[in-house]
Amino acid sequence: MGVGHGHGHGGGTPGHAGGRHRWRLGVSFGLIAAFFVVELVVGLVSGSLALISDAGHMAADVVTLGAALVATKIATRADSTGRRTYGSYRAEVFASGLAVLMMLGVAVYVVVEAIGRMGSQPDVETGPMLVVGFLGLVVNLVAMALLRGGSQDSLNVKGAYLEVVADTAGSVGVLVAGGLIVATGNGVWDTVVAFLIGAFVAVRAVMLGREVLAVLGQHVPAGVDIDTVAVALGGIDGVCDVHDLHAWTLTSGMHVATAHLVLVEGADGTGVLRQGQLLLRERFQIEHATLQVEGHRSAACDAVTW
Repeated sequence: MGVGHGHGHGGGTPGHAGGRHRWRLGVSFGLIAAFFVVELVVGLVSGSLALISDAGHMAADVVTLGAALVATKIATRADSTGRRTYGSYRAEVFASGLAVLMMLGVAVYVVVEAIGRMGSQPDVETGPMLVVGFLGLVVNLVAMALLRGGSQDSLNVKGAYLEVVADTAGSVGVLVAGGLIVATGNGVWDTVVAFLIGAFVAVRAVMLGREVLAVLGQHVPAGVDIDTVAVALGGIDGVCDVHDLHAWTLTSGMHVATAHLVLVEGADGTGVLRQGQLLLRERFQIEHATLQVEGHRSAACDAVTW
C-alpha cells in the first residue's frame, strides 16, 4: 500500500485552471518578448525615461510570463518522488509571488529615476516615443485580451494579467507624455508620467501580493466564512459537534478542508461523511475535504496544544 495519495494528475487535470490557460500565457509571452527589444532600443536612442521605464516593465512581463509558463508545466506534472502528496500546484503561487517582486522592483526603479530628474529639462525625441508607445499599446491590448480569459480562474494567470495591465498603463502613459511634450515643449512631462506609472504599478503589485500571501499563509479561501462552514456541518443530521475545522487554498480553484465530526449515538457515519463532503463541495466550492467521524470527542484532539 502507498504511503500517500498524490494529487498531481498530469497535464490533463480537469480541475487545474493554470494548465487550461497555458496557451494564453505562451502567445502573450511571444508577443511581449519580441516587442521588448524594440522598445528598449528606441527608448535608449530617444532618451525617453517614460519609454525606458515601460521597456523595463515589459522586461518584467517577459520574466513573469516565462515563469508562469514554467510553473504551469511543473504544476501539471505528475509527482514521481512520492514526497509531494499534493502535487506541485503551489509552483504557480510562487510564480505569482515573483510577479509581485518584479512589479515592485520596476516601480521603485522608475520612481527613483523620476525623482532624480526633477528640476531638469530632459531632451526627449517625441517622434520615436509616440510611434513605439502606440505599437506597445497594441501589443499589450492583445496580450490583455488573451490573459483576461484566465485571470479569474488562476492566480498564476492573474499575476501575468496584472503585469500586462500595468504595462498597458505604461504604454498609455508614454503616449500621454509624448503628447504633452509636443503641446507644451516641456520635457518634464516625461518625468511626471513616469512617476505616475511607477506608483500605479506599485499599487497593483501590493494588491496581488496580498492574495499570494493569503494562499501561502493558508488563510481561509476568499469568500468562505469558516464559522458559517462550522454551523453548516453541525447542522447535518447525526452530527452533534464540529472541531478541528480547517480550510485553505492549495492553488487557484483548488480549496481544501479538514474537520472532525462528532456523531450522536446511533448515527450513520458513512451517511454523515457523504453529506459533509457534498455540502462542502456544492455550497462552499471545497472539492477536497478530509472528514473524520467520531463517536465522541477524542481526548487526543483536546490534548493538542496548537
